[in-house]
Amino acid sequence: MKLGHKPVKMHVKKNDTVQVLTGNDKGKTGKILRVFPDQNRVIVEGVNLRKRHTRPNKNQPQGAIIEREMPIHASNVKKV
Repeated sequence: MKLGHKPVKMHVKKNDTVQVLTGNDKGKTGKILRVFPDQNRVIVEGVNLRKRHTRPNKNQPQGAIIEREMPIHASNVKKV
């Protein structure tokens, strides 16, 4: 948490089903996987997918490109 920055009380919590109000994924619904109250952001299942390049490791010797959900602002979702 940043100095002088208080976490905001969130109107949603983990495992709530929400609908996205704005952005490229407008209208999509999903379950909240994670909440970041200090940043006022949430991660919604199947929403805001981005491709991440990973380094080679034991599981993927060649490396890989995986799709992950990224956080979106809590004001852009509403409970369903």
